[in-house]
Amino acid sequence: MTRMLRCVAISIAYLLFHSALFINTATATEGLPDFTRMVEANSPAVVNISTERTPQLSQSGDGSREREMEEFFRRFFPPDQFPRPDRGDREAQSLGSGFIISKDGYILTNFHVVDQADVVKVRLSDRRELDAKVVGSDQRSDLALLKVEATNLPAVRLGKSESLKVGEWVLAIGSPFGFDYSVTAGIVSAKGRSLPTARNENYVPFIQTDVAINPGNSGGPLFNLAGEVVGINSQIYSNSGGFMGVSFAIPIDVAMEVVQQLRSSGRVSRGWLGVVIQEVNRDLAESFGLDRPHGALVSKVLENGPAAKGGLMEGDVITSFNGHSIERSAELPHFVGRVGAGSEAKLDVVRNGERKVLTLKVGELADESGEPGVGRTDAADQNAIGLTVESLDNATREQLGIEHGVRVVRASGASEQAGIQAGDVVRRLNNAVIASVTDFDRAVAALPAGKSVPVLVQRNGGSVFLALRVPG
Repeated sequence: MTRMLRCVAISIAYLLFHSALFINTATATEGLPDFTRMVEANSPAVVNISTERTPQLSQSGDGSREREMEEFFRRFFPPDQFPRPDRGDREAQSLGSGFIISKDGYILTNFHVVDQADVVKVRLSDRRELDAKVVGSDQRSDLALLKVEATNLPAVRLGKSESLKVGEWVLAIGSPFGFDYSVTAGIVSAKGRSLPTARNENYVPFIQTDVAINPGNSGGPLFNLAGEVVGINSQIYSNSGGFMGVSFAIPIDVAMEVVQQLRSSGRVSRGWLGVVIQEVNRDLAESFGLDRPHGALVSKVLENGPAAKGGLMEGDVITSFNGHSIERSAELPHFVGRVGAGSEAKLDVVRNGERKVLTLKVGELADESGEPGVGRTDAADQNAIGLTVESLDNATREQLGIEHGVRVVRASGASEQAGIQAGDVVRRLNNAVIASVTDFDRAVAALPAGKSVPVLVQRNGGSVFLALRVPG
């Protein structure tokens, strides 16, 4: 009897243990999303994009660049799929992803997927392959709108990227390395990331995720848990060329504004203020009378530009644009670029420690822009802040594209610590315009001891404010 009771007790304990194990396992997985239905519903609207373009021989003529590219593709593509670089007798190919946004055949992808393509082909989930026409493209946002001749196509549902929250689950479908309809998932790591282009432009507030994105995912959709597209996968941050846990997507709200313009006119018009801006650090915030570092500091106002006509000045700190608070300078182009040319904009600025409201008419961003180079000048003496400067002649000012300033011959002490360098042109010191060495000496004599003051310098064709702490 005792043995029987012992066996029953052991059996009950065994059942209780496994029941608890089952409950714990169910609890652990209860919060994880099930992506299966969403993938089944949305995969048919995702497409594979391949392009062809007329090959161009390398200038060196030795084929070394082509061999390097072939080795790259050999590493990341299956042997029967990798696109072989041009040898002069075949056409180059590019692989990417895209997704159908309307049943009548409009498809959204990245600009860099179809850039310079002579032929664009779209492969659907049912294995149909259709020729696509590039309706329009926009390099600044890395977006391209395609059109195929077909009807009743499966299309995605569009969400609102503005509603995304950091930590939210998202999912990508695309063709990494040519593997069609690969699914990867992760969370939103951050919003409003700024990734300047080669021309130092920044008009897209990227969504950062930890979703695994690799070559071939470009142009594919990023979904939220409701099965709505909230972004277009565009870039990865990598030291190796492969996924490193950081990827970036273009917000769908921004993308659809671009799509609307591409469909109507084939091009994109963006707002433009005509200023050069920089970040506000702690020392600059103190020197400009701000309670904390925030806003976009205007280091240059372009002559006859919208900002100049609207009364914006060098040294102004823009803290708000059309009601949108500007915490970091990189946020300003995001808002300005989305405003139509000719529209009125309201700016909150801090000028000489006082808050002002300006209203100006936004211009249109040009396709190209340039800055002049740096010239030479003549001599003068060092002063209390460790700066030796010299005057500028009329020819140098004209060459630099500025109306006033003095050239730095040598920087030491407080000036060197502030980042001022030989060859810089000092244009403003503590908000005083510097038109001559006399102006400069007068401004230095009036500097408040032990305080940080702003210095506007011209360097390598650009303008930048530096915070100089005056010796006590």
